[in-house]
Amino acid sequence: MATELYCKGACVWVPDPEAVWVSASLLQDFSPGDGHLTLQLSDGRDVQYPVLPPSALPLLGNPDILEGENDLTALSFLHEPAVLHNLRVRFLDYSSIYTYCGIVLVAINPYEQLPIYGEEVIDAYSGQDTADMEPHIFSVAEEAYRTMTREQKNQSIIISGESGSGKTVSAKFTMRYFAVVGGAAQQTSVEERVLASNPIMEAVGNAKTTRNDNSSRFGKYIEIGFGRHGDIIGANMRTYLLEKSRVVFQAPEERNYHIFYQLCASRDLPEMRVLKLERADSGRSHSVTLDGAEQFRYTSQGGETQIPGTDDLADLERTRNAFTILGVPADQQMELFRILAAVLHLGNVNIQASGRGGDRSYIEAEDRALAVFSKLLGVERAQMAHWLCHRRLAVGAEMLVKPMSGQQAGEARDALAKHMYGQLFAWIVCRLNTALRAHREQPKSFIGVLDIYGFETFDKNSFEQFCINYANEKLQQQFNLHVFQLEQEEYVREELPWSRIEFSDNQPCIALIEGSLGLLDLLDEECRMPKGSVESWAQKMYDQHQNQSPNPHFRKPRMSNVAFIILHFADMVQYECDGFLDKNRDTVFEEPINILRASQSELVAELFQKEPTGEALSNSGMKTGLPNGSVRSGKRTHREHKLTVGFQFRQSLQLLMDTLNSTTPHYVRCIKPNDLKQPFQFDPKRVVQQLRACGVLETIRISAAGYPSRWTYLEFFSRYRVLLRGSQAPEALRASCQQALSMLIPDPEQYCLGKTKVFFRAGQVALLEKLRAERLRSAGVVIQSWVRGWLARCQYQRIRWATLTLQRYARGGLARRLVHTLCCTRAALVIQKTYRMVAVRQMYLLIREATVTIQAFTRGMLARRAYRLLLAERATLVIQAAVRRWLVRRWYRRLQAAVVLMQCCVRRRAARRELQKLRVEARSVERYRELNKGMEVKLMQLQLRADQEARERVSLQESLRSEREAHGVELARLQGALCKLEAQRREQPQADTAQKEREDEERRRAEERAAQEISRLTQEVQALQSQKLTLEEEKKGLHTRLLEQERMQEECVAQSVAQAGEGLRVELEEERRRYQGLLKEFTRLEQRYENLCEMTSLSERSRGHRRTDSAQSLVLEPLSPVSPSFSGAPPFPMPEEERRVSVTSSTFERKSLAADAPLDGLMGMMSVTKDAAERMKGEDLRHAYDAVRVANKFLEAQLLSQRSQWEEELSCLWLRVRGQRECPLPTDPPATEQVSITALLSENVDLMEQVEMGEQECLRLRRELHDLRHTVTLRRALTHMASNTELSLGQEVPSPQKKRVEVTGLLECRKRDEAKLLKNLITDLRVDMALSLAPGLAASVLFLCIRQADCGGDELRARSLCIAAITNIKGALKKHCNDVDMTALWLKNTCMLTDLLTQHCPQQDSTGVLEDLVPLTSDLRDQRRALNDLSIQAYQQLLSITESRLQPIIVPAMLESDSIPGLAGSGGGKPLTGSSRKRAGSDARMGIGGDGEPATMALVLRELGALHTALSRQALPLSLLEQAFRQLTHLLSAASLNSLLLRKDVCSCSRGLQIRYNVSLLEEWLRSRGLQAGGAVATLEPLIQAAQLLQVSKKSEADAQALVHACTALSNHQIVKILTLYTPNSDIEERVTLNFIRIVQGLLKERSDGQTRQLLLDVRRVFPVTFPYLPPPPLRADRLDIPDSLRISFLRRV
Repeated sequence: MATELYCKGACVWVPDPEAVWVSASLLQDFSPGDGHLTLQLSDGRDVQYPVLPPSALPLLGNPDILEGENDLTALSFLHEPAVLHNLRVRFLDYSSIYTYCGIVLVAINPYEQLPIYGEEVIDAYSGQDTADMEPHIFSVAEEAYRTMTREQKNQSIIISGESGSGKTVSAKFTMRYFAVVGGAAQQTSVEERVLASNPIMEAVGNAKTTRNDNSSRFGKYIEIGFGRHGDIIGANMRTYLLEKSRVVFQAPEERNYHIFYQLCASRDLPEMRVLKLERADSGRSHSVTLDGAEQFRYTSQGGETQIPGTDDLADLERTRNAFTILGVPADQQMELFRILAAVLHLGNVNIQASGRGGDRSYIEAEDRALAVFSKLLGVERAQMAHWLCHRRLAVGAEMLVKPMSGQQAGEARDALAKHMYGQLFAWIVCRLNTALRAHREQPKSFIGVLDIYGFETFDKNSFEQFCINYANEKLQQQFNLHVFQLEQEEYVREELPWSRIEFSDNQPCIALIEGSLGLLDLLDEECRMPKGSVESWAQKMYDQHQNQSPNPHFRKPRMSNVAFIILHFADMVQYECDGFLDKNRDTVFEEPINILRASQSELVAELFQKEPTGEALSNSGMKTGLPNGSVRSGKRTHREHKLTVGFQFRQSLQLLMDTLNSTTPHYVRCIKPNDLKQPFQFDPKRVVQQLRACGVLETIRISAAGYPSRWTYLEFFSRYRVLLRGSQAPEALRASCQQALSMLIPDPEQYCLGKTKVFFRAGQVALLEKLRAERLRSAGVVIQSWVRGWLARCQYQRIRWATLTLQRYARGGLARRLVHTLCCTRAALVIQKTYRMVAVRQMYLLIREATVTIQAFTRGMLARRAYRLLLAERATLVIQAAVRRWLVRRWYRRLQAAVVLMQCCVRRRAARRELQKLRVEARSVERYRELNKGMEVKLMQLQLRADQEARERVSLQESLRSEREAHGVELARLQGALCKLEAQRREQPQADTAQKEREDEERRRAEERAAQEISRLTQEVQALQSQKLTLEEEKKGLHTRLLEQERMQEECVAQSVAQAGEGLRVELEEERRRYQGLLKEFTRLEQRYENLCEMTSLSERSRGHRRTDSAQSLVLEPLSPVSPSFSGAPPFPMPEEERRVSVTSSTFERKSLAADAPLDGLMGMMSVTKDAAERMKGEDLRHAYDAVRVANKFLEAQLLSQRSQWEEELSCLWLRVRGQRECPLPTDPPATEQVSITALLSENVDLMEQVEMGEQECLRLRRELHDLRHTVTLRRALTHMASNTELSLGQEVPSPQKKRVEVTGLLECRKRDEAKLLKNLITDLRVDMALSLAPGLAASVLFLCIRQADCGGDELRARSLCIAAITNIKGALKKHCNDVDMTALWLKNTCMLTDLLTQHCPQQDSTGVLEDLVPLTSDLRDQRRALNDLSIQAYQQLLSITESRLQPIIVPAMLESDSIPGLAGSGGGKPLTGSSRKRAGSDARMGIGGDGEPATMALVLRELGALHTALSRQALPLSLLEQAFRQLTHLLSAASLNSLLLRKDVCSCSRGLQIRYNVSLLEEWLRSRGLQAGGAVATLEPLIQAAQLLQVSKKSEADAQALVHACTALSNHQIVKILTLYTPNSDIEERVTLNFIRIVQGLLKERSDGQTRQLLLDVRRVFPVTFPYLPPPPLRADRLDIPDSLRISFLRRV
């Protein structure tokens, strides 16, 4: 070890009892001879580390650049603390659970569902170089799959780890990857059956343990067979060492196998009641329930019957569905459940001891459990009760029956239960293999997935742990040899001089177990002994392996004589000998087995049939590898032929090793991070223990023994360029590196130069990093000196300039100060002069203003005095005039009140008559009042209130009138009395003064009373007027509320209509997308069918002779059952009738015609043509196609009729609403308002009901369409639909005779020239000729010919010509399936022909541009629909061609190409062209185009430009171009972003700048062609934000907030993933700290509502296309320029 690396600041690792290893830094340099090191631990404490010999120095830490490396072998220092620290950093800081360790994938169980296993992740890894991708279980599966397809060699994926580490989940994801990537070519359900085997094996082979809730208690090896084209065609499963002891015993806090608890949870299901399982004390004789798991002995020993978060009932449903998928019928499933329930009840059988000393046993006759057990298995209860307590012995030639003690009988019962479960498990595995077996062809190669138990050590280890650890010893030996072989192959490939690498060989330990006189041999020998015992076997082991020939891997414990210790490769394990012999024998008495063989149940009898010993041995390894045990009989002669469990396990393990040695292995090591099952918690003690046990550290040790650090010459030169000299030319790289290394590393043994790489010993990369850092530091010092000198000079110049400037400014300031003083003196004199003048002037003005004011006040007083005299005279005149006017006005008001009263009476009478008429009219709208009873009641209340107010007003007016009359009478009386008094006064002038005073007093009092009365009446009149105003305001408010309610109703109706319309638009968009997807799938199936037909015809031609009629037959597949929604006997023949029919026989023709008759009739009734389907020769395909078209036609007719009806009703309602709105509401009669409002509300209610009925009808039709999607079931459903259609449509009306229409400017094609026309115009059209034609010329010619046939009255010919054109265009598209220009040409012609037919359709709106257009007389709606489908197919083919060309160059061009010159090489880090890790068998692919050109953005833009040119040449509409490029930009963005999220090497600042520049080129290209408005640029937003995220600063909290606000198109998981993957490629950049990532996560939680956990984008997302309708200009034959090269001169212009 180089001591020069132990300098101040170096990082080292020191042991720690809690954390295993802790990091520390050196506080001073170390020199040889020092006795200790001064270290500072990570927690800040300073310690003294003793160093006795130099080899005791602490282990060095790796450079920061290797922090979080995804491959452990790329670390500079390969040792245990470095591996542990790197795994901890990736697991806790980066949330990465996968890490490479050479050829091993280390998988840490996160105990949490992560969104990294979706189909988009599978797409991202499929076909990629796994060396460039992030570690993943899919990368191992991809490497195995590609190696298999490339080298045609079998592969194996070995998944190991201890219980709870995630082995089963890893195996499931691996098989899921193969099922998706290797999809079956024949569209069979092989993948589904392979995946369906997982829930079955988990149910019967997994259980809850203290370490894992779903622990696999057996090992399995699944071989997935692949065909010639890499598709899955079958599978096979082998199982190893099922833990049968768990059936009868469970440790505390553990459970039995899941299937038992699933059955107990389903005890209330109706189908489970046939098991007749009930408690003995339930009191019911015929109820059918399963007891809870707590009631059974075999399921309640562990005390844990429930697993939190697990639904056993739902798991049973999944298990049953998996059985159904694998072809296990329901009755056989019930038989299987009967056996499992019988095992449970067998454990509850009560065996009681009897006799002297308990040497006998018996079972009570009323034992409920035994009765149920016997009934379920169909055996005799008495016989089973007898032989459970007795056994048969052979004594000489006689057979004796010996009773067993209670303990022996219990053990025999448990042995029987274990044997039954083992046999059932073997039968299930055999049944799965039968269902998964390839039937059509033999697999070309296979990939095996081994999910096997890891190394186990417990407090008490028994026979199961012994076998498990023995298997791991064998696997570890195979692993060591494979790693050693790969290491040597690498050295040979690089032509390095190498010597043998020493590694730990565990062959002595394996020989101790399986060798001659090994532990297994001694165990088998002891099992054969009549009175073999554990003590005898233990003594034999001690004598053989400790005394006679001592083995270093075998030890004897000090405190025990029935135990032994084995030093395994992972750890030292002590095994207890108790139970070894019984478990190895695994015997069960023959008498109970014979009873089960005679069972009435076929499955039970099948499970226990006798098999020859040799056959059992061969099948144990080939089929399941499961040791089924042996059956002990009373005959001693067959004892030596019994096979022990250890022997069978050794044989099956040897077969497994032979299989693995014949394949290329791939290793996955699963690690359990903690024992608490907490998500993302890291226990270093447990992890280190597992790393030592699973062989990861052994891989590290083997790599460290050689040259662990490996760099390509370009990588080495780019990284250490500051230490090297010479040219960077490829041919001079090796020489430059060799010259520099000889000077940098004096010891030539520490490095080696290969053909393409330079190899270093452990620690040499750290030395180079130190030298590089020192060189950079010295260069930095030089640069700093020059910079500081330059800065000092600049500072001096600035100071000198500043001094001169200050002097200049100071002198100028003094001069300006003197001038300012002189100016101030002069200004003071001017101010004094002016101030004095102003003061004198102000005094003069004040005196003058006072004089004027006094004069004004005096004159005003005199004028006011004269004015007051004039006012007094004027007031006297005014009072007199007012009194006289008041008297006249009083008389007028009385007269006016009388007239108004008379008018009110007359009007009231007329209003009552009108009210009676309105009430009569209101009775006719009684139904509308019921619909709005609440509004009517309210209006009636308001009406009653108004009537009451009117009556009160009338009564008040009456009282007012009476009061006025009384007041008038009183006034007249008073006036008369006053007149009399005046007359008496005139007559008696001599009256005395007292009398006058009395009269004056009386007159004054009368006047006061009159005034009071007048004021009271005036107040009453004002109150009445205020009441009148209140009533008028209430009336206006009521009217306003009615208008507001009407407006709100209209708004509600409009809003409902708008929402319904929006919903229908969304549903239409979704249905369009689904329809286009189905159309694409149909096109693919049609192409596949034609390919199969061509292959069949070619194979028949190659035979050289034709088959005779007798040998020519047709095998028809059985049809699916009829849907329950269709009743009645279908007219189609049943599958049994047409199982095998001769093609040339008349019977087949009659049946075919009979089968097609209902379909043909229905197609004729629905106006569906048959010509498009005639060319499909396959019966099922043709019927399915016709059935789908009929169903679509039928549903379309219903939807169109319903839609037209809704539109008519809606238009009528809107007209009525407008009519009600235009009619003015009357103000006086409120009854009219009530009637109109009631009518409007009722109409709104009817409209809402109709909308709801329409939505229900749409849902019903959608459900019917979903039921009719199964095409084979449609054949039987057509009869029911045909009868309904006949009832709904009635008898067919004969179509009237078509009349000839005289239209000029057409083209006439004779009948015999139609084939020639289609051939020259479509089929045989050359590419060069086609590109020279005008856009849409072929469609114009075809339409003019179709139009001419239609004008001639020949509808059949017009249809046939249109159908033939469609068929030929399809053929042309298939012929040019890889030509963009031709596909665009036929897309244009198809769209134009569709627009022409739509323009001349009779149903087309005549308000268009051409009002004098003569419509077609033929009904070509089906042909227009077929043309629409053909347009979609052409569009999809066009995109498929471009996508296939773009797919291999997207990632290299968008992410890896260096569009900015000089940016890639400026970092000083590892270049992107290489990787430090190259897996075995992986391809170092470079992104190249089709012609070998490197993949750059120019190539991507060239492909896009080719598509744009082809579309623009055909003058296709801009909206169609926008849709096409929106789809392509989504592909570019999604594929690039997905790859970026899975690659660490592209997550850097410089690479982000390159990506942003590449995207800007694409944006500029789109804007230059006017395609930015169609959503194409918006789809690039996630990639743009990802590139910006790589470039922005990532340090402070403000940076985090800006980052979160900017990245709106990225999900939370994508942002965090990019931050964790960010890797600086130069010393200038820094890693993203964990604290910053946590700040970002906290900010992202605020916007996490509604976001999915999906990490990658969906590359397969398809945007539905819509073709705009563009009416073509008038089309005439004389305006067409038809070139002679088309050879269609036989057409005649008419």
